[in-house]
Amino acid sequence: MLDTRQLRTFVALAEELHFGRAADRLEIAQSALSRQLQDLEADLGLRLLNRGRRAAVTLTEAGQALLGEARVALQQLERAEAAARRAGRGEVGRLEIGYVTSAVLSGVLPEALGRFRLARPDVQVQLNPMETPRQLAALADGLLDVAVVRPRSSYPDGIEATVVHRESMLLALAADHPLARTRIDLAALANEPFVIPQFDESAGFAEHLAALAARGGFEPKQTYRVRDFVTAIAMAAAGYGVVPVPRSVTSIALENVVFQPIHGYEGVAELAIAHRVASASPATRAFLAVAVGFGIPSFQAASEVVT
Repeated sequence: MLDTRQLRTFVALAEELHFGRAADRLEIAQSALSRQLQDLEADLGLRLLNRGRRAAVTLTEAGQALLGEARVALQQLERAEAAARRAGRGEVGRLEIGYVTSAVLSGVLPEALGRFRLARPDVQVQLNPMETPRQLAALADGLLDVAVVRPRSSYPDGIEATVVHRESMLLALAADHPLARTRIDLAALANEPFVIPQFDESAGFAEHLAALAARGGFEPKQTYRVRDFVTAIAMAAAGYGVVPVPRSVTSIALENVVFQPIHGYEGVAELAIAHRVASASPATRAFLAVAVGFGIPSFQAASEVVT
């Protein structure tokens, strides 16, 4: 197996055809340069250079044959080293990112992706829409590198999350609902059916409904559980119930829906960015530095009807 240092020595000698100049170029002693060449020739069992006290240094036929291939090999090695260093700095690679729909509606994901693309344009990004429980499971299994989720009180072992966004809550309801054009106090919701984007767990927006009901002093009479906010808003528009939603959901433009403040309820919706602690790749760490670094936007005050 040829030694890289010996190849570099040989190429320098072949190009300079002078031991002193080659040693200066490599910044090593001339004696060390001579030993490396001798070792290379011994490994190959070939003479690569014709050299003498008075005659000029010249390449043998074997040396001429080796020179071209040695240059190519060293160039390939340099490219490989550069690629490895870029990957180590998170400048190349691939990221699997999961996200909930609200990460898009709130602007959190577009903002993070935009900043990351400018900082790491050669990293390939694959986006995977999925609900929070599936994201956390995929993250724990190594199928995702980053997850943009609704925060949980606890996470699987080895996973950490940082809250990056908070926003106020509104109530979505049909435009012809009796409460659509009036001040909504908590007590006015005691007899209303609710539509909640909720999955097979007790965390998430079911917690907002429980907190809202507790503050209003009532138990929800009827609750529809659906898979996403688009479905929940559609059911609200059809009159099936009212929906506590983050303010960013107002960007879903469906007819026959209004969004009202809920007076007496100060709950906020949050988004967090989760990742594995021990096995985060350099590209993942680079994304986290960008995504978490731009801070938590201030949530907007919910002070008027939004149609």
